[in-house]
Amino acid sequence: MNSASQGLRVLSISIVAAGCVTARAPAPPDTLPVPQMVVEPTVPQDPNRVALGRLLFHDPRLSKNQDASCSTCHVLTNFGMDGRATSSGAEGQGGRRNTPSVLNAATHVAQFWDGRAITVEAQAVAALTDPVEMGMADAQAVVDAISRVPRYVEMFHQTFPGEERPISLHNVGEAIGAFERGLVSQSRWDEFMAGDHAALSSREKEGFTLFQQRGCIVCHAGPQVGGMSFQKVGAIYPWPNQQDQGRAEITHFGPDRMVFKVPSLKNIAETGPYFHDGSTSDIQTAIRMMALHQLGIEIADEEVYAIEVWMRSMTGEADPVYVAAPQLPPGG
Repeated sequence: MNSASQGLRVLSISIVAAGCVTARAPAPPDTLPVPQMVVEPTVPQDPNRVALGRLLFHDPRLSKNQDASCSTCHVLTNFGMDGRATSSGAEGQGGRRNTPSVLNAATHVAQFWDGRAITVEAQAVAALTDPVEMGMADAQAVVDAISRVPRYVEMFHQTFPGEERPISLHNVGEAIGAFERGLVSQSRWDEFMAGDHAALSSREKEGFTLFQQRGCIVCHAGPQVGGMSFQKVGAIYPWPNQQDQGRAEITHFGPDRMVFKVPSLKNIAETGPYFHDGSTSDIQTAIRMMALHQLGIEIADEEVYAIEVWMRSMTGEADPVYVAAPQLPPGG
């Protein structure tokens, strides 16, 4: 897909305003319908791309001052994020937005909070040349940095055989994306979705029921419990922080003001601070904020606690062998 058609695809993604769902009496926990399981992305079949992508993901030589890598913000031993309210990148520059987890990200409708990249491959390329993230001047700067490492030169020729110029910004994205597609976490929630009703406790099922009945599932739908749509944050009551205009800054389209990608709730108990602006680190506060600003309701403390208990069932780490930091090749 060329850049023009990819851009049109980004712009064509529909924006659906979050709606308020009328609350009903919760269904008995043990009779809950189990959502159909959607197959997660598996580790790609090309081991060369994965091996190369793993190295590049962890290598700070792909940043302006060799002081930041993909793994600086997306810490794989910390559920794929850095735990900061907002990220910091090249030369310690502070970003405006919270770092999303990279775990399971390949399943999402798009990447970044504003959806400006469709795939994880496109996201990796965009981050490398972003002045606040990796800070590389342009594609040639990335190629030059890689070309100074003999092992990388060898690996790019092996991984992309037959290409006249195998070392390219595009192929860097292809390799990093191949590695990221294997960053998949599994939890008891996934077992429940696969049909194992015993994977969740009665209390967790109660929390899931309340999550549905209160209308949260309108946006946080699917096997990743989100990541499938864009919504206006502050659909009912305006979001407190109006400085970041979300997708409108990319599309320059009025209705996209304050519209962001709905985050996945997988590993939510371990990936605070929450929201695009990292405005709270407390999961119960986050639940109450969403209920108020998106649905226009206040929910009782006991319901908040039950929903939190269910959310914790979605905690699952990626394969520790797969995410272990590699020894980087010398050079550069």
